[in-house]
Amino acid sequence: QVQLVESGGGLVQAGGSLRLSCAASGGTFSSYATGWFRQAPGKEREFVAAITSNRGFTYYADSVKGRFTISRDNAKNTVYLQMNSLKPEDAAVYYCAAVLVRGSYYYTRPGTYNYWGQGTQVTVSS
Repeated sequence: QVQLVESGGGLVQAGGSLRLSCAASGGTFSSYATGWFRQAPGKEREFVAAITSNRGFTYYADSVKGRFTISRDNAKNTVYLQMNSLKPEDAAVYYCAAVLVRGSYYYTRPGTYNYWGQGTQVTVSS
């Protein structure tokens, strides 16, 4: 069973950058596909980016493609989300999620993931 802890959120001006981190413990992290999701007030949790467990294949929501980059360092049990050219509509609580897999898969549906972090707030001022 894996535990996830996000960090790196904060307040940034539009056009700025933030790097979120998600530190995992309690499992063999290289066996888990991971993803980032976000939830703004009054909205449903939405997919942002995903990465496979070991080969590093990635997938992005159209709204962040070209601006956000997901990556992972299995030696450090950490997944990252580099967010550039931030927009006010990117403001939300960002969650890291993981699911145990066999093979190189990524997932975009929140219900597929069974481990979640507590979230980190990202605020973007215009």
